Amino acid sequence: MIQRPDLAAQGAPAKPRRRDALRNREAIVAAAREAFAEEGLEASLEGVARQAGVAIGTVYRHFPTRLDLVEEVFAEKFARLVDVAEQAAAMEDAWEGFCFFLEQYGELQQCDLAFNALTAARLPAHTGIARFNERIKEIFTAILKNAQQQGAVRGDITGEDIAFVAWSLVGIIQATRAVAPRAWRRHLYLMLDAFRADCARELPEPPLSPQQVEQTIPALECYERGN
Repeated sequence: MIQRPDLAAQGAPAKPRRRDALRNREAIVAAAREAFAEEGLEASLEGVARQAGVAIGTVYRHFPTRLDLVEEVFAEKFARLVDVAEQAAAMEDAWEGFCFFLEQYGELQQCDLAFNALTAARLPAHTGIARFNERIKEIFTAILKNAQQQGAVRGDITGEDIAFVAWSLVGIIQATRAVAPRAWRRHLYLMLDAFRADCARELPEPPLSPQQVEQTIPALECYERGN
């Protein structure tokens, strides 16, 4: 089993926080989780402070940078995605594992703009979220390879192709969540059928390379911000 990244700082144990400081921290994290989900990663920290009932200085005392707060808010959700990937990789039926991972990934994406952005974000390699993303990519590569070896998934599909499926779901989720919040599942399974080995037809263009996908991320980030 792949080891999860340890987001806890190493070294001497921290001094216990006072109860009021713990309450403030918990309130900030709860308010930030709601704000990031609704408004994305650029949500106002002043708004987070107001919602939490604290001064903005208190937010920065607990979380000196926005990234510190983002990591605190999303560590649990990324750990859940690692769990999902591990469950999928352990399934005997590789097609079932392939579909299970992508559907559960969509469930986590649903109604969380910031999480959607973070799964494709270019973050410093030392951050916990960047390490989680690398682990998830590593596990999913094994899931895809296993499904191809079992003859369930067409052999010309790459991890880069799947990345675009995940990003496509973001747009579908955002467009339909107020009208039909589960519509994304229909479109996911339409896309999954295209990956079946018994549906394979020669594709007119080659897959993007990992470097080309990396070059698309700035445009994707602009799209998600509505710029």
